[in-house]
Amino acid sequence: MNSPQPADGATRNRVGLWLARPLASFHLIVTIAVLLTVLGLVMVLSSSSVEAVATNGSAYGLFTSQAIFAALGLVIFYFALILPVRVLRRFSFPAFAVTVVLLVLVLIPGIGTLSQGTRGWFVVAGVSLQPSELAKIAIAVWGAHLLASRRGDRSSTREMMVPLVPATLVVTLLIILQPDLGTTVSLAIIVLALLWFAGLRLRVFLTIVGTAAGLAVLLALTAGYRSARVRAFFNPGADPQGIGYQARQAKFSLADGGFWGRGLGQSRAKWSYLPNAHNDFIFAIIGEELGFLGGLAVIGLFGLFAYAGLRISLRSVDPFLRLLTATATTWIIGQAFINIGYVVGLLPVTGLQLPLVSAGGTSTATTLLMFGLIANAARHEPEAVAALHAGQDGRFGRLLRLPKPEQYTPSRGEPVQLDASRRGGPARIEARRADSAARSGGTAARERQTPRGRTTQERGRGQGRAAQPAAPRDQSPRQPRRRAGTTTNSRDGRTGERGNRR
Repeated sequence: MNSPQPADGATRNRVGLWLARPLASFHLIVTIAVLLTVLGLVMVLSSSSVEAVATNGSAYGLFTSQAIFAALGLVIFYFALILPVRVLRRFSFPAFAVTVVLLVLVLIPGIGTLSQGTRGWFVVAGVSLQPSELAKIAIAVWGAHLLASRRGDRSSTREMMVPLVPATLVVTLLIILQPDLGTTVSLAIIVLALLWFAGLRLRVFLTIVGTAAGLAVLLALTAGYRSARVRAFFNPGADPQGIGYQARQAKFSLADGGFWGRGLGQSRAKWSYLPNAHNDFIFAIIGEELGFLGGLAVIGLFGLFAYAGLRISLRSVDPFLRLLTATATTWIIGQAFINIGYVVGLLPVTGLQLPLVSAGGTSTATTLLMFGLIANAARHEPEAVAALHAGQDGRFGRLLRLPKPEQYTPSRGEPVQLDASRRGGPARIEARRADSAARSGGTAARERQTPRGRTTQERGRGQGRAAQPAAPRDQSPRQPRRRAGTTTNSRDGRTGERGNRR
């Protein structure tokens, strides 16, 4: 008699069965994107209402702008979801070239708009556009296409780094001239993730990381406001009413929230006590109004996104989608980690936003674009492709009328395996599994059909002894090798264990 299964074991089994579904990764990404977007809209309304009333006379001014960009981002999410992979790769370099032109134009006085000491926005009809956010996406997509095309056992370090690294340095220089240290850090995360997942040699990778860290320290100490932020981080009490005021007020907000929080909309810090409460420091308002549980829920959503994104990357057989998904996941998680880190006092203030939660129209739209590309990659998993072509679209797919994804076929000079597999780890296991499946599938396809449309095994069973060539008279037919303790049936040549039949 079986003993009753514990409740936690049954829950784990249900979760495991759900994750084993072909479209589980796709549903995870869509759910996380919707939850983070809705949470961001609610918190932007709560944190910006007081400042909006003081500025425009309406509590919904900034929230309305954020809602418009969120709606636009959802439309972009849908188009990224249905975009064919070959089209995305074909237009990756032209998109990168356009972003470089925009970064040059935004530096020209009279064209670019100066705000908070940074000339990094275009303002058209009251709507602002930040080209550096577009540059991050262009670098991620074009870099993944470039490395997926050039990767292989024969690829040298120079072939992997040129022209990606020089082009990135040009974009980085244009962003530094704005100046925008936060976007520079995000761009560094994207390029380092591309090179790491593409399989760059560890010594070269560590050299690049060390160089990037040295340049970051140099940039942090050259400008007055950046060096002041670093000094305030190492000595918070030196200027509590000056450069250290913002970080200090954020900690007070988190402490005021406690475990359960003061309640949604009941923040005290948003009454002009915490600058940029709706943007860079919105996590402090979440901690104050929703408490420790609310902050933990936000961190849990980003942790679940990290799991889903890396799961999609490991399960993809297309090297371009592998690189793009892993890089986008690392970029979004890294940006969230930095934002939460400086709000709670673990890192210096850099000005990076919390993805999909902080106020910022361009950032919200571009982040939803990346979520759409990751969801697109989830629908290109081998099991998902098979299920969708078998008609298992589900209600969501039928409602949106999503097209069937194309099955991946490697192009010439584009190996299936990742070069990162030389370092070992899950990527190596998945790459070997994909390569073995591809070869076994080709062998099965060659052996499946005979000139008469039947398998060789079926023909042999149908013809019986006539299908077997006759043995020469002066040579006895070759008998099957028998094991010790077995007997042979003289009629059909089959062996059986001695003593099993009575």
